[in-house]
Amino acid sequence: MTHAPTEVLLFTLNGQRYGLPAPDVCELVRAARLTPLPRAPAVVEGLLDLRGELLPVLDLRLRFRHPPRALSPMDHFIVASAGARSVVLRVDRAEGLRVLTPEEWDATPRQLPGVGYVAGAVKLKDGLVLVHDLRTFLSEAEALELDAALAAPQESEPA
Repeated sequence: MTHAPTEVLLFTLNGQRYGLPAPDVCELVRAARLTPLPRAPAVVEGLLDLRGELLPVLDLRLRFRHPPRALSPMDHFIVASAGARSVVLRVDRAEGLRVLTPEEWDATPRQLPGVGYVAGAVKLKDGLVLVHDLRTFLSEAEALELDAALAAPQESEPA
């Protein structure tokens, strides 16, 4: 039985609010240019070099069926843990942490079809916010494809 997170990081994407359990969030960083990662699954936007560590940036717009949008300097990057893997999420805006009361948490959405990477929902006065479970965000095939792409020697750009 999964326990409700006691705190979530709220963020917006294409005008909709989402959340991540606070223990999964490592840090927030400013948007920066990404490096393409050949042979990565479609859900990977590219790589972010964060203090010498290359982290895959997951395309939430693609996963959540929002229209694509070019990277903006106003975007925020959320560095988070997806199980043993560190990942980066590009979001329009990180809103901040929200401490949850037991009445605000609803685990029911986890039981619905098509929401495999949802840990539950937060019932706020201004609407429902889906809280995502990054451990299930990548399918097994996507995770293997990403591992192979990260292990492959990176081709240098033509001069």
